Amino acid sequence: MIGTRIRERRLSLGRRQTDIAQRAEISAAYLNLIEHNRRPVGERLLSRLAEALEIDAAELASDREEILIGTLREAAARAAEQSGTGVELDQIAEFAARFPGWASALAGAIRRADALERRLVALSDRMTRDPYLLTTLHEVQSAVTALRSTASILAETPEIEPEWRDRFHANLDSDSQRLSRTAQSLVAYLDSFEDDAVPSSPQEEVEAWLAAGQPDPAEAAELVSDAGRALARGLAELLAHDRALLPDAALSAAISEPGLADDPALIAARLGRPLDLVLRRLGTLRPGPWAQAGLIVCDGSGASLLRLAAAGFPLPRPGEGCPLWPVFEALAQPQLPVARLIETTGGSRFAAWAVAERLLPMGFDGPPLCRAQMLLRPAAAQDSRPVLGIGPACRICPRASCMARHEPSILGPA
Repeated sequence: MIGTRIRERRLSLGRRQTDIAQRAEISAAYLNLIEHNRRPVGERLLSRLAEALEIDAAELASDREEILIGTLREAAARAAEQSGTGVELDQIAEFAARFPGWASALAGAIRRADALERRLVALSDRMTRDPYLLTTLHEVQSAVTALRSTASILAETPEIEPEWRDRFHANLDSDSQRLSRTAQSLVAYLDSFEDDAVPSSPQEEVEAWLAAGQPDPAEAAELVSDAGRALARGLAELLAHDRALLPDAALSAAISEPGLADDPALIAARLGRPLDLVLRRLGTLRPGPWAQAGLIVCDGSGASLLRLAAAGFPLPRPGEGCPLWPVFEALAQPQLPVARLIETTGGSRFAAWAVAERLLPMGFDGPPLCRAQMLLRPAAAQDSRPVLGIGPACRICPRASCMARHEPSILGPA
């Protein structure tokens, strides 16, 4: 997508490829390949191109389109599932770059539709499983049935003894008051459903909490469910424990040493700390040279415990992921580190490091539990290692010949 942004900027300035290429000290043919996203752009070259195009390099390198394209792929998936409508998948990147307003509007509509669908499911689940709601509705039904029964007896029995009539009248009064109190409680409870709030999964609440800077879980507005608050508390304890074992100052000092900045294993060896701890700390260290890094932590089942997106690496919905992610490779071989150069379906490349550890929270008599962590950040332009093509999740991954696929893709080939 950097190439598309470069091309759009050049065209908006009315400049020729040869002019920009000359100022950036590259050939026009190479610039043409860059503009069609067929060549990577390193930091130095990006700076020269930004200077030639009279634009901030950060704006050219922005990962907003990557996230937008991920959402548009979700839109394509939804269209294919619901109506079988075909979408021009090979033009998604161009659509996002040339018509950012329309693309953002469509992405916003999809996110809103997805949120409303989750809200409907959440409310439906609450209506059928909420113990208090079920009990209250049963009380209303019981009171209405009693009132109807008493009223029927009085209406169908004109000749009734005064003593019995008084009893039935007392029952009507008691049952009507019970119905009134129960109905008022029910209305108040339904009002607490927060009509304007859109329910999300506890994992999504935690991700929003992380993005907000990890405020106190008890007071965080992002955490609206008990499950979300419980997950956030556990995660806050883990992060605090990690910081106590490896403070920011010590980690930053090690990173600043020559030859250590780009290798987590060397940093771990220099500090004498476990590699899994160093990966987690680098993924959460802000600011610094690792500020663009992302971090994924999962348990032995593959369930995400922590997800921090790297710049340009849009994450799928919680519970989804690509089997080829190095974090899952690490789970298959605990204690053995994994280092890969990975490439997304959008062409972005990332350096990834992963390792899984075995934990014994139940002692030697209990089964060992696994926890894996993957650290990733944008790859350097000079990284020449073999590239591993990965995707977001099988359902929305366009890679046709993937041996790890476990679910047919509803998208076309990449």
